Amino acid sequence: MQRILVPIDFSEPAEHALEVAAQIAKRQGAEIVMLHMLGLSEAVLTKNEEQEYKEAKYYLGLAKKRFKPLMDKPFLKGVEVKVIVQNYKDFKELDRVAQERHIDLIVMGSHGASGLNDFFVGSNTEKVVRSSRVPVLVVKMKNPEFKVESILFACDFNEGFVPAFKNVQAMATGFSARLQLVYVNTPYGGFSSNTEIGQRIAKFFEKAGTDIPQVAIYNDYSVEEGLLNYAKEGGFDILALPTRGRKPISHFLLGSRSIGEDVANHANLPVLTLKV
Repeated sequence: MQRILVPIDFSEPAEHALEVAAQIAKRQGAEIVMLHMLGLSEAVLTKNEEQEYKEAKYYLGLAKKRFKPLMDKPFLKGVEVKVIVQNYKDFKELDRVAQERHIDLIVMGSHGASGLNDFFVGSNTEKVVRSSRVPVLVVKMKNPEFKVESILFACDFNEGFVPAFKNVQAMATGFSARLQLVYVNTPYGGFSSNTEIGQRIAKFFEKAGTDIPQVAIYNDYSVEEGLLNYAKEGGFDILALPTRGRKPISHFLLGSRSIGEDVANHANLPVLTLKV
């Protein structure tokens, strides 16, 4: 891993994401690219070319000044950091930046809400997750002792998710982390017998061209609740999820039962999304 992109809006969640990114960068010897999107509209930029230039220059300078307190954070000591300030308005543009800058991972903060469904839906986080071809690590809370020793990869073993599996497998190797796979079996709409699940898993890894690793089969009332419960019981550092990008990630996770507050709070676990 060489470059990590961190979107910065000077909020507390963004700082939490930056701190996590710094810890990853130190262990991987990677560079951090901090990106602030000005998002100036036509209402701010005047039609007069000279005035437009002055307005843009003013807001650009103001944003750059706000970076100084972040750059002075102790957790960034010893980390190579680059700052980009551009007048991007759409978070989908982060994917273009990531491609141009050869970014390996995007780390971003999220205010989150109750559970993984609200954690992504209707937010800038969802826009990035749906459009990014680069893995996105979503951080919801401060984590000064962040480590990557174990990754939980949740999958329904649809063969289309093989690329995501290979991606997270490579990432686990890069972190020297244990990779655990889990299939959540639910009684509503998607129940499968052990034989059916075994056949699906066998076809998946045949397509992946690898031996079949140990896969946990976890029974719960919904996929979302099962993932959060299993992740909590196993004490995993990251929950990794594949996403096709065409739909909100909640479509992969939606269950038929509401989630208790204690389970929903466990969504504080960093979530890694991998687009296929």
